[in-house]
Amino acid sequence: MATSITLRLESPEATAALGRRLGEAARPGDVVTLGGSLGAGKTTLTQAIGQGLGVPPTCYITSPTFSLLHEYPGRLPLYHLDLYRLGSEEELAELGVEDWLYGEGMAVIEWPDRLGSMLPAERLHIELRLESATARTVTVTAFGSAWEERLAQLSDQPPAFSCQQDQDGGAG
Repeated sequence: MATSITLRLESPEATAALGRRLGEAARPGDVVTLGGSLGAGKTTLTQAIGQGLGVPPTCYITSPTFSLLHEYPGRLPLYHLDLYRLGSEEELAELGVEDWLYGEGMAVIEWPDRLGSMLPAERLHIELRLESATARTVTVTAFGSAWEERLAQLSDQPPAFSCQQDQDGGAG
């Protein structure tokens, strides 16, 4: 069973606040997967997660679309993967992606569907949907127990957030 909450983020500042909270709550080996259309804010959210992890401001977080992975130092290393350009699960295995998925840091993965059977069972999935130039609706789903408790804490958000909690019996 997966637990989900839906958040309405009215501004870029609200999106950044969510990302920072996720980074602050991160533990070694955590995996966050990000879904959403191009321009939905996946890299922006990852930048805020990096702030929460203590990635120095001199290490500007950018999309690793053409390099697959960017690694950043912080309280925990941040492994930012963008799998958009990869064609097969075998290609990922050859590249050693499991080293980042199960490493000492936190992995944030854009286009996680490319992982296929390598998608970790324990993960937090965030689906971003554009509502306007500044607003997003995000559905945050905890798969497994590692993020369950931390997900419940997200319902206590600043006023820029509105929250709805769901129980989803579907597999993830």
